[in-house]
Amino acid sequence: MDTSYPREDPRAPTPRKADGNTHTALTLGAPRPLPRDHLIWSVFSTLYLNLCCLGFLALAYSIKARDQKVAGDLEAARRLGSKAKCYNILATMWALVPPLLLLVLVVTGALHLSRLAKGSAAFFSTKFDDSDYD
Repeated sequence: MDTSYPREDPRAPTPRKADGNTHTALTLGAPRPLPRDHLIWSVFSTLYLNLCCLGFLALAYSIKARDQKVAGDLEAARRLGSKAKCYNILATMWALVPPLLLLVLVVTGALHLSRLAKGSAAFFSTKFDDSDYD
């Protein structure tokens, strides 16, 4: 955002050289793609309400990145978009890993209990005679 004074009037005619020709400057090289702000991903991360509000931080950086892109500061937009992406990755991992870990623990616990029950079922199915108590 340009805050320098005096500001130029965008409707003012451009000054011409004495020879009357206008000159055009071209930028050579491949144009860089516009920076991504990851706004949709941030909105979904925020709506999921994950721990530590990482989705909300990602949303804040995404909005800042979009504002900088609209203002024309593409380097700041890339930097803020990168931070938003990092927070989105952290929020996604924080949302996916604990439930998957809990599922693995429940399945392995159930398998362990089933093996334990098979071994102890033989003990409980043993029939004793009255002569065993003499």
